[in-house]
Amino acid sequence: MDLHEVQAQLTTWLADAATAFQKVPGSAVLIRYVRSSYQNDPVRSAIELVLVIFFIRYLLAPSYSTSKQNFIKLTEDEIDELVDEWVPEPLVAKQTPLEEAEMERMPILVGPTGPKSKLANGRTVTNLASYNFYNLNANEQIKEKAIQTLRTYGVGPCGPPQFYGTQDVHMKAEADIASYLGTEGCIVYAQAFSTISSVIPAFCKRGDVIVADRSVNYSIRKGLEISRSNIKWYNHNDMEDLERVLRSVKEEQARKKILTRRFIVTEALFETVGDCNDLPKLIELKEKYKFRIILDETWSFGVLGRTGRGLTEAQNVDPVQVDMIVGSLAGPLCAGGGFCAGAHDVVEHQRLSAASFTFSAALPAMLAMTASESLNVLQSNPEILTQCRENIRAMRAQLDPRSDWVVCTSSPENPMMLLVLKDDVVNARRLTVDDQERLLQECVDEALANGVLITRLKGWPITQTAGALKDGTYVVKPALKVCVTSGLAKKEIEKAGVTIRHAITKVMTKKTNNKLGLPAA
Repeated sequence: MDLHEVQAQLTTWLADAATAFQKVPGSAVLIRYVRSSYQNDPVRSAIELVLVIFFIRYLLAPSYSTSKQNFIKLTEDEIDELVDEWVPEPLVAKQTPLEEAEMERMPILVGPTGPKSKLANGRTVTNLASYNFYNLNANEQIKEKAIQTLRTYGVGPCGPPQFYGTQDVHMKAEADIASYLGTEGCIVYAQAFSTISSVIPAFCKRGDVIVADRSVNYSIRKGLEISRSNIKWYNHNDMEDLERVLRSVKEEQARKKILTRRFIVTEALFETVGDCNDLPKLIELKEKYKFRIILDETWSFGVLGRTGRGLTEAQNVDPVQVDMIVGSLAGPLCAGGGFCAGAHDVVEHQRLSAASFTFSAALPAMLAMTASESLNVLQSNPEILTQCRENIRAMRAQLDPRSDWVVCTSSPENPMMLLVLKDDVVNARRLTVDDQERLLQECVDEALANGVLITRLKGWPITQTAGALKDGTYVVKPALKVCVTSGLAKKEIEKAGVTIRHAITKVMTKKTNNKLGLPAA
């Protein structure tokens, strides 16, 4: 084949290719663009062609090198030996001796939970270990509403919200909570624990800055971990240290000329300490340094304030000034699930961005109705809160000032009283955290033997997450947990307080516990 024949054949192929390309939809536009570009700027066309070729090669290239053999080739015998030696890690850590002893002696309730509960062994005890602060699960009005809802809607919605799981009772519960708190809107979640741990990552992403109190609870810490944001810690309830951290964040971002979303995450009533936050000062710092606030009112909603509206009512703060108010419906309200209240845009954003709302079945209709009815009971019967606070004062009078061994760290209006060993006792006996846990568990067992059921604060999960959140210095202080209820008379509360105090004294004055196998201080 001579040169002329090759040129003729090539011309024929190009003509056939051009004809086939022109049959492709949109090819005429592309051809006009290339011709116009070539006439006006041929260099530009050449550069674009190079870029197109590079892009195609980049898409087709593997993400790793396939030509370099950078691994050691093992023989079959070596592979078999490694397989035989491999031991998988346990899915669950082995229980400590204290956990084993606690599981063996764990009391089992028979029947409904109430101020007086029956155990599996037949004994009836005074129950100060549940969050039934107002004895609402024995309220006949709430019971009747719950039964009617169960007969109308069934046990559960069997579907996620926004699809076919949302029912009119859910919308009513959201409207009731928003009206109760005084916010624009509210969203209800199916589980209390996962509410705050979903709200945080719904708004906070990688690169954002979160300033958090060191004593925040476990569910908040899981939300911080999931968000992958930059976490800054400040000392517990120390507003001066908080301002120092906020100032350093603002100055660092100004110096680097970056702007990210910035949040303050804290609790109203702290689960691990029991004390109360200074919300007016928090609002002042938030506005001064341009941060947003996510306030967890899990333990203050239905507890603090004249009508139980939480920390905003107790400290006379407009709820609109708090960007997000997160709370639980499973504690004092004796229902289930959680909520997040705030501006309309904040609420609607979560309906597609919050994982536990989007990927969970909706809250059972009975629990949504129970939450609404519990709020109605609290608003129409404020004397329930008054009775509970009188019982709190009666219990504190028997424990905090009269005991030589423990001190109460909880706020005066907090029905969940946390009793920690006094510092001079811990220092004099050189007690480790494990020693304190063991002593407090003995106090729990001794109180139960005398007819009063209390429990301990479980701080182990929080301590375990400290390393992942670069907060390895924080350790939850062991404490007894005494939950006061308005379902008991004042004399019954005082009697239970005396029993707890005597149980603590008996345990702490035992000869074996007095030494603990350690040298004297």
